[in-house]
Amino acid sequence: MNHCSPSSHEIVEKFQFLQAQLRQRVQTSQDLCLDEQNVLVVPSLTLDQQQLQNVQGVHQYEERFLFSLTRLRNPRMRLVYVTSQPLHPSVIDYYLHLMPGIPFSHARDRLLLFSAYDASHKSLTEKILERPRLLERIAHALRPNQSYMVCFNATAFERELSVRLGIPLLASDPELLHWGTKSGSREIFAECEIPHADGSLSTWTVADLAEQATDLWERQPQLVRMVVKLNQGFSGEGNALLHLPEHIGSTRAERLRQIHHCLFEIRCQAKQDTWEQFSCRIPEMGAIVEAFIEGTVKQSPSVQGIIHPSGAVEVLSTHDQILGGPDGQIFQGCRFPANQAYRLQLQTMGMRIGENLAAKGALERFGVDFITVLQDSVWRIYGIEINLRRGGTTHPFMTLKLLTNGHYRCETGLFYSRQERPKFYIASDNLQKPQYRGLLPEDLMDIVAQHQLHFDNSTETGTVFHLMGCLSQFGKLGLTCIGNSPQQAQNIYDQVVAVLDAETQTSACS
Repeated sequence: MNHCSPSSHEIVEKFQFLQAQLRQRVQTSQDLCLDEQNVLVVPSLTLDQQQLQNVQGVHQYEERFLFSLTRLRNPRMRLVYVTSQPLHPSVIDYYLHLMPGIPFSHARDRLLLFSAYDASHKSLTEKILERPRLLERIAHALRPNQSYMVCFNATAFERELSVRLGIPLLASDPELLHWGTKSGSREIFAECEIPHADGSLSTWTVADLAEQATDLWERQPQLVRMVVKLNQGFSGEGNALLHLPEHIGSTRAERLRQIHHCLFEIRCQAKQDTWEQFSCRIPEMGAIVEAFIEGTVKQSPSVQGIIHPSGAVEVLSTHDQILGGPDGQIFQGCRFPANQAYRLQLQTMGMRIGENLAAKGALERFGVDFITVLQDSVWRIYGIEINLRRGGTTHPFMTLKLLTNGHYRCETGLFYSRQERPKFYIASDNLQKPQYRGLLPEDLMDIVAQHQLHFDNSTETGTVFHLMGCLSQFGKLGLTCIGNSPQQAQNIYDQVVAVLDAETQTSACS
């Protein structure tokens, strides 16, 4: 490990050298799983920390990468997992016992856990960089030229960590981050001829935003609503809904005054945000304004893909997202796969976008969010945004894939187990109720065992839990319920909720 702090220019050059080495070393991400590799997992949400504070138990979201532990079924793989706070031993045991046929002790010996012992609002990657001794211990655990790093999203911090450790990062170069912003997404949709809402590119002042909103209203005077989005918002937390007056002004000056008045009454999707708080972020992050896509019957699907080190693009999955919040803009969970009526179209659009990103030099995971509207018995599809990172649909799909060792078929848009049985699931990061507060991870394990809520490897159905660290303080839990049909997956989910409700009601009455 380099003990001297390199300059920004040196970091960029060294990072690009490591990325080039990675591309030469492997041709597909599957090769990374099969070779003798050390995988460093840094599940840092290196996103806007102010927005993240709206998410209860956000630092426990580092647990969402624990599906990676099932990679230890490969007896030659070693995995190094770093978190802000130590993981509860019961949580580690739970994941390691999901792998039938692999001796627990053998897998545990190949798992190294590190913690920054820091619950502050800084990102995990920043915490690691601030601790040179922790950095050194991590570096000593990694084998030179046989290690790589994975993360939730890649920023300048992850790039610096990659360089300081001397191992490549399996993710896009942060220089490409623009293409994962709201404005960059709109540019790529235009390049790929993907239908998307009328709107603007980045604006950096409230005055410019008002001008762009007025332009949009003049182009479409029938609009009822617009959406204002912070350029680097995520999970809908950076969105705000702007309701328009019934009648458009007769002059440009009057229309601008109307828009300014509407901005002060804007409806922020993050509960804690006001227009004053939201508008202060515009000079820092930029914002766009778009026409709100109306429709009586609407869905919010997404497609996930991967760009291999060779540049080949692969579609991994489609989902119908479950949205909540005051206007249905906040990501709550997902159902796999997306509706049969449009999932193959989503795959085609996702492939087109992936190839565009690959040509720009992107690497590894990407996701594309859409809106579909049923009009005259036809589903109209509109691109909403591109994420150059892992997302809320990554961990449930990877959990299914790594547990069943199955495969996804683009011809059908379905996932099949090794027995060629289609698999379905419903997943959420937000099963949250006040009465669940106070449950410890071991309490959850007791309930799972008593009511047989576990994932059954013989039938390849059941529930895999995550975010167990959120239970005690926030009454919040994540889960992926896997079935052999969409209805069975829903039934399993409903059973888990019913059991947890009954168990916590009993405890409250004791």
